[in-house]
Amino acid sequence: MATVNAMVLRTAGTNCDEETRFAFQACGARAELVHVNRLAAGGHRLADYQILALPGGFTYGDDVGSGKVFAVELMHALGEELQAFVDRGGLVLGICNGFQVLVKMGLLPDARLARAADRTLTLTHNDSHRFEDRWVYLQAEANCHSLFAEPCERIELPVAHAEGKLVARSDAVVDRLEQNGQVAYRYVNPDGSAPAYPADPNGSVGHIAAISDPSGRVFGMMPHPERHFFGYHHPRWTRRAPGRAGPPAEGDGVRMFRRAVAACR
Repeated sequence: MATVNAMVLRTAGTNCDEETRFAFQACGARAELVHVNRLAAGGHRLADYQILALPGGFTYGDDVGSGKVFAVELMHALGEELQAFVDRGGLVLGICNGFQVLVKMGLLPDARLARAADRTLTLTHNDSHRFEDRWVYLQAEANCHSLFAEPCERIELPVAHAEGKLVARSDAVVDRLEQNGQVAYRYVNPDGSAPAYPADPNGSVGHIAAISDPSGRVFGMMPHPERHFFGYHHPRWTRRAPGRAGPPAEGDGVRMFRRAVAACR
């Protein structure tokens, strides 16, 4: 069986890199933590990997906006290499802060690096104007193309962000995402119905929690799948498995990492 190599890229302020590396490793990939300075200096090459993950955290302290400094650094130091990685079919996963970075580089929604003036999406402050740290329900769209998602599945993951509200330049941008199957997950109520706050923790347009590029290979989401890898990560696992001797073996997030590794094989 071919080895799948995953790079988990980190920098100052990243704080979910170890969990993300563990998730890929546990799902069969050879996962490696790489600091952005090592990548920029040529100590590692994206061409040697099939998966690139940008994990959650608060890169560079979110000093001028969540993910913005890291996005600028990547575009200027590694733009050509990143674009070549995407163009040859590499998988890219951005979680929370990583999602913000992908949007602010332009790799989402169109898999093309773009200047700020040409970008059609951004992630901004939650409607609550506060940091939201809670568990949420998500439902995948029936027509989603993402290799990380399963159409129509309903899952539960935690969020932890202050700037997770997805906004678009126009209604036409959102319509295009929906028609192209680029909307992967939306926030929902436990029964799958349209939510209000706090079930939708940030007020994103259309309750969108995750999107992909048109190919489904570049994927970003605000909730944290690496934080629901094992069943006992869920705070209510004892009530979700009545009559069982122990917690569920798997959490809902494991599926995304497993799908990514399987797609690369």
